[in-house]
Amino acid sequence: MIEELISTYKYQNIWTVIVVSGLLLLKFGLKASANRIAKKDELSYARTRLIYKYINVFVSFIAVFSLLLVWGVEVRELAIIFSSVFAVIGIALFAVWSVLSNVTSGIIMFFSFPYKIGDKILIHDKEVPVTGIIEDIKAFQLHLRTEDDELITYPNNLILQKPVSLLKKDALKDNLKDKDEPL
Repeated sequence: MIEELISTYKYQNIWTVIVVSGLLLLKFGLKASANRIAKKDELSYARTRLIYKYINVFVSFIAVFSLLLVWGVEVRELAIIFSSVFAVIGIALFAVWSVLSNVTSGIIMFFSFPYKIGDKILIHDKEVPVTGIIEDIKAFQLHLRTEDDELITYPNNLILQKPVSLLKKDALKDNLKDKDEPL
């Protein structure tokens, strides 16, 4: 019975192995590239891990699409399914567009944000300028610690829209030294 299944679906089995192998190579290649960028720019492991999650979702989406094609689902049927799913997702994301905007900004910040964790920055906001040391860069927001030891979470999409000045590199190290010194 198994031999019959294997011989009946020989073409699909071969292409499944090829697709899965190719996608595994793509996944490892993308993760290696993200890792190289993270090491070059001295980015934290938490930020790199977040990009790994995005890579996994991207490759999984391609895997589902490719394997459905290999196993005989017509392109027309896939188009109907995916357009319906994307319509529902699009409507849902329109309601929470700022979440999607912040995640996209987080990805952009991973690859091209000139400031690192520990830098002291000034965000030139018209209403309330914000000065603080970057404690963490998450998927949705930036964590800043003020001189008054107040934690401010600043949305990623806004940090890319406002002018930002670097006040001091690696201010977090200096701040920790000051707290360790005896009085």
